[in-house]
Amino acid sequence: MTDFAGRHVVVTGGSGALGAEVVRQLIARGAHVHVPVYVPRELDGFPFRDHAQVSVRLGLDFTVEETVAKYYAELPSCWASIHVAGGFRAAAFTETRLEDFLFLMNVNAVTCFLTSREAVRRMRAGGGGRIVNVAARPALVPTAGMVAYAASKAVVASMTASLAAEVAGDGILVNAIAPSIIDTEGNRRAMPKADPKAWPKPSELAGVILQLASPQNAIASGAVVPVYGRA
Repeated sequence: MTDFAGRHVVVTGGSGALGAEVVRQLIARGAHVHVPVYVPRELDGFPFRDHAQVSVRLGLDFTVEETVAKYYAELPSCWASIHVAGGFRAAAFTETRLEDFLFLMNVNAVTCFLTSREAVRRMRAGGGGRIVNVAARPALVPTAGMVAYAASKAVVASMTASLAAEVAGDGILVNAIAPSIIDTEGNRRAMPKADPKAWPKPSELAGVILQLASPQNAIASGAVVPVYGRA
């Protein structure tokens, strides 16, 4: 079992379906988990708000450079930074508004860029660490109807590989997972006619994330791991 005892780990999007499962597994392995949150409603149903190992900060817009820099600078330390936060919108290409394109670039690509940059700064000072990003299958497999989403997640995938090469000598390993449709209550409601049996479950994806973020991962870096389930 991966061991995070006493280590400080940031989980953006930690109050969502996948993020909360990542937090749950980190707590079970002894981590101190830091969960930045933009608006209070994001905590609806989040079971770990008052947990002794979890530090929740409200009112943090991680598309704002100064906010991200200040947040990471104030952490006690940072062993791992796991970037689950993001958004999804889909439309035919000719029906995609610039507003939607820029929204996806901000919530998916910009947040990943800023959090990764500030995490690297803290990890270099601490002698190393782990970064795990969340890309998506459409970033790797051409998918009609979601060009803007795929482009924003392709930035995440490309940044992961390039950053891994840049920090290879700093003891910082950088990887990403690329899930397909995740088996969540929200996705089941949105696609009632689909068969969710083939979708990867949050617990399965969180297990892969923790392996990549753990001290036991001593060599894997620069990978974008397809986690498509059984589709």
